[in-house]
Amino acid sequence: MNAIISASALEGDLTGPTPPVVLDVRWQLGGPHLGGAYEEAHLPGAVFVDLDAELAGPAGPAGRHPLPDVEGFGSVMRAAGVSIDRDVVVYDGGQGWAAARAWWLLRWTGHPSVRVLDGGLAHWTGPLESGRPSPAPGDFVPAPGAVPLLDADGAAELARSGLLLDARAGERYRGEVEPIDPVGGHIPGAVSAPTSENVVEGGRLRPAEELTDRFAALGADGAARVGVYCGSGVSGAHQVLALAVAGIPAALYVGSWSEWSADTSRPVAKGAEPQ
Repeated sequence: MNAIISASALEGDLTGPTPPVVLDVRWQLGGPHLGGAYEEAHLPGAVFVDLDAELAGPAGPAGRHPLPDVEGFGSVMRAAGVSIDRDVVVYDGGQGWAAARAWWLLRWTGHPSVRVLDGGLAHWTGPLESGRPSPAPGDFVPAPGAVPLLDADGAAELARSGLLLDARAGERYRGEVEPIDPVGGHIPGAVSAPTSENVVEGGRLRPAEELTDRFAALGADGAARVGVYCGSGVSGAHQVLALAVAGIPAALYVGSWSEWSADTSRPVAKGAEPQ
């Protein structure tokens, strides 16, 4: 199914006979916790999910946002009402990164029907609710491995044999600045593909045909295997989402640059060229 849903389509689904489970994943890198904003106003029935605490494990050698404990993730999803036979829609404040992380985790753990609200809360014009709902528990049991996942060695190999896309800003890829991690630059062989170029003004994804053309120009020709990394596996999930809309399957390197750059044995490339 399509990986995204428009605000108007979601509004219709929420008033239908089998409304989807809705997850609010508002999050801001380095910013305040947005649980309070959620309690003030959110989509009808939406349950708040904390990216840092529930969609990632503790920061450490595996990166700033490593995979969460799978059993714990399943418990969080069931408490939010997620079931294997019920559609799920995720949204955030509009950037799309956090929602895409939730979308990817649910897809990786085997949920068959997950979509991201295109443009997030900023494009919602329907009614809002306050407080915290109490949904009936769901039955979702994670089964990891439903979509491809890369580790550091796999990312290094794919950069040589296929196409590894770096979703960070170009200046971080080139190593001109590095505001977060200890070393600037990129994985040797990776191609710069800032995820910001996948969206139009207002945060909605570009049409599928435009995304297809963009990724083809970067080397996603339908033959090469494609992988994505970013700083810590969040904006990279948004790139995987954009690739899915374009009809291109892609693996995510969750540890991303925060894991790679912390390992001093890993090579680092700088400059505008992949090598």
